[in-house]
Amino acid sequence: MALFVPLTYQAAKGYGLVVCLHGAGFTGKAYLERWQARLGEDYVLACPTAPMGAWFTREAEELVLATIRSVQRRYHIDPDRIFLTGMSNGGIGAWVIGMHDAPLFAGIAPMAGGLDRVLMPFLANLRSTPIYIIHGAKDQVMPVELSRAITQELTRLGYPYVYREHDREHPMAGGHYFPREELPALVTWLNAQRRNPLPTSMTVVREASHFQSFGWIRIDATDVIAAFSEDLVGKRDDRIRRQEYARLDVSIVAPNRIEVHADRVQRYSLFLNEQLVDYSKPLVVLTNGQVSFDGPVTPSLEILLRQARLRQDSRQLFPIHLAIQVRKQPS
Repeated sequence: MALFVPLTYQAAKGYGLVVCLHGAGFTGKAYLERWQARLGEDYVLACPTAPMGAWFTREAEELVLATIRSVQRRYHIDPDRIFLTGMSNGGIGAWVIGMHDAPLFAGIAPMAGGLDRVLMPFLANLRSTPIYIIHGAKDQVMPVELSRAITQELTRLGYPYVYREHDREHPMAGGHYFPREELPALVTWLNAQRRNPLPTSMTVVREASHFQSFGWIRIDATDVIAAFSEDLVGKRDDRIRRQEYARLDVSIVAPNRIEVHADRVQRYSLFLNEQLVDYSKPLVVLTNGQVSFDGPVTPSLEILLRQARLRQDSRQLFPIHLAIQVRKQPS
């Protein structure tokens, strides 16, 4: 990992963290040199290296998460100001990792990237995650239609985003590059973003290899669904082609009333704290229109400590864990 820490770093100050993913043929060190002079003194910059820029694998996802944890252990990082960006293959990685781990990020900024059609349903996970997209209209490596298709899907979902399509060309890279002229607006956008660690409405789409917690919800058991291989773009079985994924839509619609729509989900978990529910009053949870929980909830120190250890996120501390079994719908 290549790392830049401002010369004016002060341990008492919380810094933003920008994780930048390089393209094929580059390294994290090369990208660090390009970026470190651009962000100013308010950000720590981390640029890990993946062989050939293969950021669309589970190993690469784990590398990015480990990079974030490593920097957080060493420096004072504001957990609500962690950003993921990348160029070319790194842009694909920013999409894929950003979608699977959306609750971690204050925003994602993919550049000159794109998504395979079978990955498009995971854009729904970005319901509460700000998005900034840059793509060159004359890009001959990653056609601009890739980002245009993503923006069409985001528009269909009703999710806000910023889309910057430039027509500049580089003497060596053609339209496949990040123009310096685009930087000021991107940095201004980064400066304005703060993660909402406890959104009252969340959507999570999962395939069978990603069952980790997603903010304050987690899919625990499902019907038979698609399962990705280590290389997400290397496997094309029928379930992947048919986009057979599990999905939860969860909303706190009124005080102590949570409504959930579950598709291909057999069991899920809610992780709650006093910012989400009132412990002194009964909680009602409806799943697919049926009452699945109605009663008091009691915070537990054991659950709080376990969740704190697992998440390592001071802004997501949960002393309540509810496991909800989804009733089969009448046929």
